[in-house]
Amino acid sequence: MTWFKRESGDIQLSGEKRVRTEGLWVKCDGCRQIIWKKELEDNQNVCPKCDYHFRISSVERLLLLLDEGSIETSDENLASTDPLSFTDTRPYKERLEKSQASTGLKDAIINATGMLQGRPVIVSSMEYSFIGGSMGAVVGESITRAIERALEKKTPIIVVSASGGARMMEGVVSLMQMAKISAALARLDSARVPYISVLTDPTTGGVTASYAMLGDLNIAEPGALIGFAGPRVIEQTIRQKLPEGFQTSEFLLKHGMLDAVVHRRDMKSYIARALDFMAPKAA
Repeated sequence: MTWFKRESGDIQLSGEKRVRTEGLWVKCDGCRQIIWKKELEDNQNVCPKCDYHFRISSVERLLLLLDEGSIETSDENLASTDPLSFTDTRPYKERLEKSQASTGLKDAIINATGMLQGRPVIVSSMEYSFIGGSMGAVVGESITRAIERALEKKTPIIVVSASGGARMMEGVVSLMQMAKISAALARLDSARVPYISVLTDPTTGGVTASYAMLGDLNIAEPGALIGFAGPRVIEQTIRQKLPEGFQTSEFLLKHGMLDAVVHRRDMKSYIARALDFMAPKAA
């Protein structure tokens, strides 16, 4: 089990301090302005000039959503066995080892329990920097275990998606996770335990086509890329020009595919209010 905390602006994971060695300035992908990195970090990695939401890690996401000192992880030792012995430009095993070394995670997911404004919750947070946050057997098993834990404890669950879709290196094994997680969510729904899906940039492919869109409440960060296939593939299929920004969270909200678009600074309080409505605390 791992505990997370923030000290002096740095994130600590398993007691090991991660020292940031990058430059002091960052160029915003939204407004193209130069931002002092410390100012960006103090603003939850949201551009203070244009509100562009930078991508953040699964650890940072947990620190933003859950109360300080309450976070405890589980299932962190699950790792892929490379079921197909897959090789393309290089062996899948090498990709796994490189991602594990760079992120400190076994796969593209962290399961955690903790308190969200004093309420117990379970959170599965995806890590995009681990092979594009792709969904393989480990991601599927981890989220399913989190759902089953939520069902057993009658505790609300939040899944934060950040993914390029199913992990092609695991073939049909990765595709099976869509049905596996969806079946677990159906059992959770029958038990009337709240499930909130948070979609971040990007959420695409088989993740969008399954659990990311199955929440009792589906919410997204501003400007997030959300979709199934890429624009070029869709245009070639339907032989029509697509409207600009049609795969952004704002477009999806306008067309009824999301329940809300919520700024990162408001996400924790928004989810807390939603849970107060969906599952009021006992008096």
